[in-house]
Amino acid sequence: IIVFGSFNFYLGKKEKKKILLSENYIQAKIYLENGNKTEAVNILKSVIFASDPAYSTLCLFLILNENLITDYKELLALFDHLLANNKFEKEIENLLVYKKALLNSNFANESELLEGVKPLLNTDTLWRPHALLLLGDYFVSKKEYLKAKQFYAQILTINNLQKELYEQARLQLSFIAND
Repeated sequence: IIVFGSFNFYLGKKEKKKILLSENYIQAKIYLENGNKTEAVNILKSVIFASDPAYSTLCLFLILNENLITDYKELLALFDHLLANNKFEKEIENLLVYKKALLNSNFANESELLEGVKPLLNTDTLWRPHALLLLGDYFVSKKEYLKAKQFYAQILTINNLQKELYEQARLQLSFIAND
């Protein structure tokens, strides 16, 4: 009876936490609609630090989509917290790694960016071609066309890929050839 009661108490507490997080997420969206960004950001960050895989991720994506935090280091810290303190399905985790690398591509040096996308490049994930495209674009922006060409060429070797990604890689390779 004690084990059964403890288990029910645990499940009830966990459910209440989920409800509270969902209410906080909705409240933050209401604050955003009313123009109170500061209060919205405070709530969204508190939900992220509650370390719930679903609501923490939703809150981080809302912060990114609405450009609520512009401090690059603070955003990276939020990504790091999310990745370190939650258990995700592999593809969701890979999406977060990709989005972090995408953010990082504007500020990081080559070795930091390559280290950040390494988990995507070394696995068979649907985010691998996106990471290759990101790296190719990064090197084009740095006018390092030989490195860019290597990443674009890898995209063309992937089987059963979306046609759009093949086309983007081909366009970039033709751009490099004409430049």
